Amino acid sequence: MATAIQNLTHAAERQAASLIIDGLIKHLDKTEDRSKTYLKMVDFAANFYGDSAKDKLDAVRKYVQNPDNRWMRYLNRVLDETDPRYIKSMLLNLGYESMFRGTRTIRKTREKYNCNIPWLILFDPTMACNMHCVGCWSGTYGHKSNLTFEDMDKIVSEGKELGPHLYMMTGGEPTIRMKDIYRLAEKHYDCFFALYTNSTLIDDAMCQKCLELGNILFMLSIEGTPETNDARRGEGHYASVMRAMDLLNKYGIVFGTSICYTRDNIEAVTSDEFFRLLEEKHARFGFYFHLMPVGNNAVPELMPTVEQRKKMIERIRYVRSEESGFGFFPMDFQNDGEYVGGCIAGGRNYFHINSNGDAEPCVFIHFSDSNIHDKSILECLQSPLFKAYHEGQPFNRNHLRPCPMLENPQQLRAMVKATNAHQTNIESPEEVEHLCAKCDRYAQNWAPVAEEVWENQTHKKPIYENYTEEKRENPELAGFIHPVQESRTDQDSASA
Repeated sequence: MATAIQNLTHAAERQAASLIIDGLIKHLDKTEDRSKTYLKMVDFAANFYGDSAKDKLDAVRKYVQNPDNRWMRYLNRVLDETDPRYIKSMLLNLGYESMFRGTRTIRKTREKYNCNIPWLILFDPTMACNMHCVGCWSGTYGHKSNLTFEDMDKIVSEGKELGPHLYMMTGGEPTIRMKDIYRLAEKHYDCFFALYTNSTLIDDAMCQKCLELGNILFMLSIEGTPETNDARRGEGHYASVMRAMDLLNKYGIVFGTSICYTRDNIEAVTSDEFFRLLEEKHARFGFYFHLMPVGNNAVPELMPTVEQRKKMIERIRYVRSEESGFGFFPMDFQNDGEYVGGCIAGGRNYFHINSNGDAEPCVFIHFSDSNIHDKSILECLQSPLFKAYHEGQPFNRNHLRPCPMLENPQQLRAMVKATNAHQTNIESPEEVEHLCAKCDRYAQNWAPVAEEVWENQTHKKPIYENYTEEKRENPELAGFIHPVQESRTDQDSASA
């Protein structure tokens, strides 16, 4: 009976959201009516976030009533460039199902199960790839490992029950598996799927199918100029990305970028010319990823210097500021920790499932103690390794040092040892000591710079951090290896 009522409530809410979106699409050519519909959307969102977000929602209400400010012009531009059918599906699934309803469900399941429940799940349909980029761990994984359609369906079906309705895919090259991905997106029409891709396989047929489905988005890998991009990714790759951008723009499909910044390309991927190019190509947002020394194929020499990383913080925040006029919104995975409360891995906001089914805390942390072929998604999140993340976050109260590997390698060493997690690279094994040893010097050099930058910034505490009660009440415990982990280590040693 309770399930039937929940289903009816869900259907009614989705229909209400659909009607609001229909009103927005109907009046796309009328700025005044568009602003009124934005206000309706904010009112709709208030039903899910409650009093905790009242001040922020009030600020948004003021913002959307001024169509001349920078970010309203940005939003209107995205809507004007996008196919109306795609707009509706994106707003329903990424907006209502994921951000509103999904977030409400996730917070309830976190309390119910006393463990991390993610906002999104990242998984690898395959480790196969048609490219061999310098420094990419995929080059050592081989092409034998794949998730079946049934595996992917299990991930999404069980994930939805816990709340997440956003699913990202990487690899390998996920577009190699588009037939199964189309099938997955069609079955789970209430979810949204984002694919990190090298762009080389995107064609008219793929764009037509994605437009028909409406719930698939592409994140295109690109690294600056033709020279800096192709030096790492191979000759002709830059041209392939340009073709893909033109195709997606032609069909009115929203897309973003995935940019790995290295010691060699950091100037190119943050230049005025690069941001103007992305704006002209209608790429409206993108993630910047710090090169990680993961895998035996890694090239630690490509890691940015501490001086470059410091400049990266300044540059990205300027591009997002009101002073900048770029029509592109960049997000920095490593330096934007304060906006998400530090490390988001281990299921706190996301986790990763590799193409062998291993549940890994992060796409950069190739260690696991659970596999979806043996456990449910919830059981993976309740495993010792994921609970160690839950108990340990934030790994540092300075959110410019969020990662238990790159900036706090002693933390990852301790968690892997305490939980008996195993490395997950079948083709070219890498133990935790080998990985963390590549980070020790970097962490040591970055710490004083990060402290100086952090101390000279003004910080706002996020409304919702999702730390354990112990960490919320005792902020000084950040960076402290939890006693449960230590006791597990002692017990393991004794039993050995």
